[in-house]
Amino acid sequence: MSNQIENDQRIIAQTKKWLEMVIVGHNYCPFAKREIKNDRVRYKITHESEFNSLLEVVIQECIWLDQNTQTETTLIILPTNLDDFNAFLGCLALAEDLLVTQGYEGVYQLASFHPDYCFQGAELDDPANYTNRSPYPMMHLLREESVQRAIQNHPGTDAIPERNIEFAREQGLEKMKSLLEECIGQVD
Repeated sequence: MSNQIENDQRIIAQTKKWLEMVIVGHNYCPFAKREIKNDRVRYKITHESEFNSLLEVVIQECIWLDQNTQTETTLIILPTNLDDFNAFLGCLALAEDLLVTQGYEGVYQLASFHPDYCFQGAELDDPANYTNRSPYPMMHLLREESVQRAIQNHPGTDAIPERNIEFAREQGLEKMKSLLEECIGQVD
């Protein structure tokens, strides 16, 4: 059991390093820094492998966020399952449908990250894919109200994805690969 706890702690440390180095470090999400600094991000690791069990984790995290309003967002980290990107997308679609059927549409939304993330229509080796590549498959639960508030208070949010893509392409494939690999490597 302690090996599992140590392993989960390493996974969370790698995820935090990725958030700090990639997401905040390259300003992919201008709203993340404040939430990380204020310790308002929950890291939920699940080792479930069945879609139904994974979907239950998503709903349980919605309930947890309902009850813990001081937490802004949850990263559901899936280190031992959904390695296949297409299977991950299938599960993500089911999770989005479940949010609707469980009455969470407009309350929470899901963003996604995956080690093999590939935007629709993009080549696998397009550096732009690294804007959504992460050490592990992840579903990111965001409070819809906070997203809307951020959009209203931050001019030019529509330009963020294009800026991120442009930046990643300027950095190049090798730089983006090495950045992600560095996050997976040794953690402090």
